[in-house]
Formats: sequence, C-alpha cells, structure tokens
Amino acid sequence: MGAEKEKKGRHETAEEILRRETGALREFRPFERYLVTGICIAWALYQLALPSVIIVDQTTERAIHLAFAMGLVFLVRPIFVTSNPKLSWLAAGDRIPIVDYICSILGVLTALYLALDYEGIAMRAGIPITRDIVSGVILVILLLEATRRMIGPALSVIAILFTVYAFLGPYLPDFLAYKGVSLTKYMSNVTLSTEGIYGIPLGVSSAIVYLFVLLGAILTEAGAGDFFTKLALSILGRYKGGAAKAAVVASAATGLVSGSSIANIVTTGNFTIPLMKKIGYPPKKAAAVEVAASTDGQLMPPIMGAAAFIIAEYVNVPYVDVIKAAAIPAFASYFGLFCITHLEASKHGIEGLPRELVPKFFATLKSGLHYLIPVLVLLVELIYYRHSPELAAFRSIIVLVAVILYQEIRNAIQEKRPLISGIKNTLVILKEGTILGSRNMLAVALACASAGIIVAVVNMGIGGMISAVVEYISGGNFFILLLITAFASLMIGMGLPTTATYIVMASLTAPVLVEVGEGYGFLVPLMAAHLFCFYFGILADDTPPVGLAAYAASAIAMSEPIPTGIQGFLYDIRTSFIAFMFMFNPELILHGVTSWIKAIMLFVMALVGMSAFECFAQGWGLTKNKWYDIPFFLATAFTLLNPGAVAHLFHVSGNAKYYFFFLGLFFYSIVLMIQRYRLTLQSTSQFA
Repeated sequence: MGAEKEKKGRHETAEEILRRETGALREFRPFERYLVTGICIAWALYQLALPSVIIVDQTTERAIHLAFAMGLVFLVRPIFVTSNPKLSWLAAGDRIPIVDYICSILGVLTALYLALDYEGIAMRAGIPITRDIVSGVILVILLLEATRRMIGPALSVIAILFTVYAFLGPYLPDFLAYKGVSLTKYMSNVTLSTEGIYGIPLGVSSAIVYLFVLLGAILTEAGAGDFFTKLALSILGRYKGGAAKAAVVASAATGLVSGSSIANIVTTGNFTIPLMKKIGYPPKKAAAVEVAASTDGQLMPPIMGAAAFIIAEYVNVPYVDVIKAAAIPAFASYFGLFCITHLEASKHGIEGLPRELVPKFFATLKSGLHYLIPVLVLLVELIYYRHSPELAAFRSIIVLVAVILYQEIRNAIQEKRPLISGIKNTLVILKEGTILGSRNMLAVALACASAGIIVAVVNMGIGGMISAVVEYISGGNFFILLLITAFASLMIGMGLPTTATYIVMASLTAPVLVEVGEGYGFLVPLMAAHLFCFYFGILADDTPPVGLAAYAASAIAMSEPIPTGIQGFLYDIRTSFIAFMFMFNPELILHGVTSWIKAIMLFVMALVGMSAFECFAQGWGLTKNKWYDIPFFLATAFTLLNPGAVAHLFHVSGNAKYYFFFLGLFFYSIVLMIQRYRLTLQSTSQFA
C-alpha cells in the first residue's frame, strides 16, 4: 500500500514520459520480446525496401504500413495502466493478454482488407457487400481504440463526433442541419477508398515519414544527440548564459533529424537543464528554455516532423519548397529564443560555464564529425539533386550504416578489442534504432489514419458548412479569423499530436484563410495558410495544462509542470508572432522571392526584428525597459518584419519598401542608445 501511494505521489521521470509516448509500457516475456522486436525490424526492412527493392501500388503500400502499426500497438500498449490484479487478464503490464493478441490479428487483417480484395472492391465501388462493411466497421473501431491507447482519447473522440454528426445531421436544428450519410456511403469513403483512412496523410506516413523517423532514431542510438549537445556547449558554454544558449543550438541541431519534442528533451535536456540550473537559471526557466527549444525542433528544416511532408502533398509542391518556405521563420524563431536566453541571463546576472565544464571544441568536433555526413548527404540529395524525400532519406540511412560501422570498428581498434566486437556493436545499434524508429512511428501512423476519418467526413459535404460558420463567427475580419484558427489549433492540439492537429485544422480552416484573405485584400498563399496551422499545432505541444513536453522537462529540472508549461508558452509567443507576420507578409516564407540578395535581406531583417520583439516581450534590452522604450522596440519589430505595411502608410510601393530596413535600424539604435545612457547614469551614481 505504501509503495503504491509513493508511486502515485511522485512525478513521472522524463524517460517514463518518453516510454509512454512511444508505447514502451509493457515488460515482455522472452518469446513476446522476440515477437515485438521481429515486427519492429520487419516494419523497418519493409519501409527500406520500398524506395529500393520492391514496387507496390499506393493502396497496398498504405495498407501494409497501417497493418504493421495496428499489429504492433496492441502488443506494446495495454488497454489501460492498472495495478489491480483482477483486471490483469485485460490490462496486464508484464505480458500480452489473449484479448490483445486477438485485437492485433484482427487489426492486421482488416487493415490489409482493402489491399487483399482491391480489384473486387474497385468493381463494386459505391455498393459494398456485407463483408466489406463488416470489415470496415471492425477496422474503424480497432483503429480508434488503437489511437486512444497510443495517443489518448482526444483524436478518437473528435473522429467519433464527426462520424455521429455525419449520420445524425438531418435530425439536428436548422443551423447545424446536414443531409447526412448512409452506412454504405460512410464505409465507401472511410475504409474502402483512398479518401479516408488510406488517404494522403497515411500515404505520406508510409512513403516518407517512416524513413526520416528511422534516420533520426538510428542517429540517436549512435550518439549523435550527445555530440550535438557537447558541440554546442564547446562553442557557447563560456558566454553569458552559455548553457541555455547551448541548449537552444543543440535542440535545433537535434531537431534537424528528430520530429519528437519529448525525444529532444530527453536527448539534450538531461545534459543541459542541470547545467542551466548550475549557473543560476531558476529550475522553471531552465526547463522552459528546453521545452521551447525542443518543441520548435519540428520547425527546423529539413525534416520538420511528419506534418511538413503532408503540407507538400496538400499544397502540391515539391518538399524542397516547404523547406524553402519554412527556413526564415524557423531560424527567426530560434534566434528569438537565443535572445531570450541572453536577456534572462542579463536579468539574473548569470555568467557562462566554468572552463572545466566546457568541452574542448576541436576534440569534440573530431569525436563526432562523422555524424554530420548523413545529414549533409540528406541536404545534398534534397536541395541540390532534388531527389524525392524517400530516396534522400534511404540513401542517408545507407550512409549512416557505413558511418556507424566505421565508428564501432574505430572504437574497437582504439580499445584493443577484436574487430568482430565492433561489427556486433554496429548490429546492436541498428537493432535498437529500428525498434525505436518503429515505436516512434506508432503515434504518427495512427494519427494519420484516424485523422483520415475526419478528413473523409469533411469531404462528404460538411466542409463547406464549417467554413461558412467559421467565416460568420469571424465577421469577415481576417485578423479575427486568424485568432480563431490559432485558438482552435491550441485547444485541439492540447490533446492531439502535431500531425493530427495540423491535418484537422488544415482541412477545416486553410481554404477559409485563403478565401477570406483574398476577399479583404490580403494575398494569402496556400503555403502560408498551411504553415500557420502547422505552427500553432506545434505550439500546442507545450500549452498547459496538457503539454507533455513541459512534464518531461520539469521532471528533469524538478520544477512544477504547470508553471513550467506556462513559462515555456510565454517563451513561445515569439513563434506565434512570426506566424502572424508571415500571414501578413508572405515574403517571410519567400513567396514570390527569386533573388538571393532579397532573400538574405529578408533573413537579416527577420533576425533583427525578432531580437527587438524579444526585448519588448522580456521587458529588457541592455537594461530593464521603461515605458517609453516599448514603442521603439515594437516599431523596430513591425517595420522589419512587415515593411510593406509601414511603406503603405507612406504611400511607398515596390522594392522601395526595403529602404524601411534603415528606418527599423534607426528605431532600434535610438532605444539602445537611450538604455546605454541610463546604464551610464546608473554606473556614475553608484560610483559617486
């Protein structure tokens, strides 16, 4: 009894939260461990074979991908977590109950049903037989249950509400009335075509996302996360607030190859958060810096999380165009957080790390330089050769395998061990990486499949009505429409992963943002509308009271989760600000920008504008702000981030608006000189 109370009373550790996110909640018996490991490795080998060895049609590819996810989730994730022995037959944590074996087998069979009888289903399109409907009903029920186990109840509940609305639409009050659908039409769209569960999101998850997740997982197992953290510390550790600045840079680097906020926190936070506390950051702020940095890892090109690949499919552009569009906002957001760490250090009088705690730069770089090779290969494949994302990821993984083999053989030689031990260690790293990659994919694959139910229902006819309702609530005001979209994304995202939040919000509001914006004179590129939904879906990761990222970081920092989440959310205001800015100034996402000189100027303007905004948001520049400093900081931020709006006030058009760059710098110089003068007066009075 005492042990149970103690367990209930303590906070979860960051590693426990990560295990919960990846489904690693069961302790398996030996043969069960072999079974789960075999499925994970088989899934990885199947995905690696798609761009290289085997050729299958899209429907079969998606069905097999979902079958692996359905078969695995019921084996690794109990129906609920309980210590009640009377329920052990249903929710055992030390073995796989028979009911979960049954669910796993049924999940695999129903997921594969569309592929197994594709020709027959195509011949009777729109008129499914009883077998089709029964299989579809079982698939929907099992998919929603699998999603509830893996992600939580929110996405399943939303899918159920959309489904109920689709059937009960004719019986609702007039302002909510909808013609409704039959069971036949519902199943035809949701489970028997590529419009629902097997739609674009699941296709992207299968064809592209898995390989990038696998690349990140193997890199993590090989030690790349530790290398990025130590390299950042070696460069920045001795500067003011160096540990926090290193955390920002390390999380950005880890974000290059990882789409998971919590994985970022566990990888970098275990090292950087204690160092931040050591040099004087309060625990809450140390954890919040790591939360904000790790959450925004999904903004960093070239990987950016699963949703970014779906953006490319929805907007119908090459993925490199998404990277191009996301580049300036992502770097501006991270630069803003970098400024926050500096300003917080200035407020609290925090200096850098002692010399003995700072790794040697060249020694650190030499020890892990090989980790950069697969990342460089990925960038060259994507940006220079313009190869498909799946081919680029596949080739990067092949290079990574060679890099790991080199690393382990080198270690064996240095430690005077047999070469065979290096080969064995390589195989162990690859095995653990594939297991981690498959577990990390469960949430993404199931979120994409379940969100497909919502997308299918929206496409059955209610999408237009929802758009009309949203436009009516906003009163045709574009700014209010943006606020509604942002708020809805944050609310929905508190219970959903980023990918699912983006899919739901993009399906409902992205077309409305474009239409209403055009109606009121705003040029809103479709890319900007989708990125806006994506950004606020990411911000929901640390929105209290649910954000798991804040719980993971607070477990390391030993701070309270809710205050940590609030502080992290306040730090992330910069990300929401940049999202609003690129909606009003699409050039920030390089829309219509073809000149490198103009792109570089926009980049510099964004960085300087973001630093001015952070001085306003943190109440500190060179010293504590006075009320008369604030207008200068805001004028600098808005002039540099949206020069077109300022130019419009002066009736200036065309490229002449970029001359307002100098006006922004003038505002910034004025306020910094004022604060410098105040500092001089303070020093003089103290000396006197």
